[in-house]
Amino acid sequence: MNTYPVSKPLQQLNEQIINCTRCPRLIEHCQQVAVTRRRAYLDEQYWGKPVPGFGDPNARLLIVGLAPGAHGANRTGRMFTGDRSGDFLFAALHATGFANQPTSQYRNDGLQLINAYLTASGRCAPPGNKPLPEELSNCRPYLLTELNILKNIKVVVCLGRIALVSYTKAVQLPTQPFGHGLWLQTNPPILASYHPSQQNTQTGRLTMPMLVNIFKQAADKI
Repeated sequence: MNTYPVSKPLQQLNEQIINCTRCPRLIEHCQQVAVTRRRAYLDEQYWGKPVPGFGDPNARLLIVGLAPGAHGANRTGRMFTGDRSGDFLFAALHATGFANQPTSQYRNDGLQLINAYLTASGRCAPPGNKPLPEELSNCRPYLLTELNILKNIKVVVCLGRIALVSYTKAVQLPTQPFGHGLWLQTNPPILASYHPSQQNTQTGRLTMPMLVNIFKQAADKI
């Protein structure tokens, strides 16, 4: 369980996110998945709501992902928790000192992020893992509010092109190029990475050494 004290503004923001109904298509999808469930999780109660970010409120590293997985974060209620993408990400974070354990399966399983905060471009699991542009736009104010609350961020790692676009739009930066390992000299600087999706990791487009190297570079900057 995350034992960091959560500031009142962050707690209020997380409550707003959890209760958000701005995107009816996404809310319906999250709830439908929570009712039908996957066979492996038939005995589990799904979260089935928008998912807030989590981590160290004094973090110097901000990690921005895409959106909750239908049977991952939409089931467990915590970003990147309970699916293959999360397994890959947390193993890399643990290897670089940003997490206290290499795996995370449930919301209260003891995982703590160290000097890092994990959030996403969208807070609801989208059909086909593809949120619509207007749905990402609806979520963008939450990301901006997080940035205003998290005062100590020194590096932002964007996992995938959509995360990069969402972040730069939130902070009103011009369009930025995307490439794995590409540093963008903004303030704070952005480091782009391929997303640890199964599509990327199973094909070898993103390997564990590649992702570990991303977070080693980030650590050197903070």
